[in-house]
Amino acid sequence: MARAILVIDVQKVYTDPTSPLHCAGNAEVISNINAIISAAAAAGDLVVHIRHVHRADGSDAGRMFDFTGETGELGFAAGTEEVEDDPRLKIPAGVVTISKQRYSSFVGTGLDRMLRERSIDRIVVTGFMTNFCCEATARHGHDLDFFVDFLLDATGCPDLSETATQEAIKAGTTATLSAGFARVMTTAESLAAREI
Repeated sequence: MARAILVIDVQKVYTDPTSPLHCAGNAEVISNINAIISAAAAAGDLVVHIRHVHRADGSDAGRMFDFTGETGELGFAAGTEEVEDDPRLKIPAGVVTISKQRYSSFVGTGLDRMLRERSIDRIVVTGFMTNFCCEATARHGHDLDFFVDFLLDATGCPDLSETATQEAIKAGTTATLSAGFARVMTTAESLAAREI
C-alpha cells in the first residue's frame, strides 16, 4: 500500500512555552515525528509538510476565529514567529510543503488530488493538534476513502480545561477514531510493524 506521512502544524505556536497553545510533552512528539519521517524517507514514502498560515488581514480565515458568531483574535498570521516550524523538526529537503487555512489538511490545499496522482491509498497522521487539525484531517481522509493510521504519540495538544487534559483528549480521540475512522497506534508499534 502506498503511503503518505502527513506532518501537520509542527509550529512554534504549539511548542513555545509562552504560547497559550503550548503543548506539554512536545519534545517527545517531535522526536516521534522525526523517527517516522526518517523511516518514511528510507522506505520511499511521500512526506507532506503541512503548515497552518493565514494572510495577515485574515481574509482567508473563514469561520476559524468567529465560529461563535463573534470575531476572535486572528492567529497563525503570515510573517509572525508563531507560524514558523519548530527548529527541532527534521524535514528533508525537497519534500512537498503545503499551507492550509482550515483544520482539515484537505480543505483548499489540493492534497487529495496530489495523493491520488501518486496512487497513495494510506495516510499516516502526525503533528499538532491531536483533537483539531490531526483529528479533522483523519476524519476527512477517511471520508475521502483513504486508509488512515493515526500515530497518537506523534501528536500533541494543550489542555482545554482542568478535566479536558491532553491525556483525556487523546483518550477521547482514540475512542472515536478507532471506532470508525482510523487505526490508532503508537510510533513504536507502527515502526515495529513496518507500517511505514
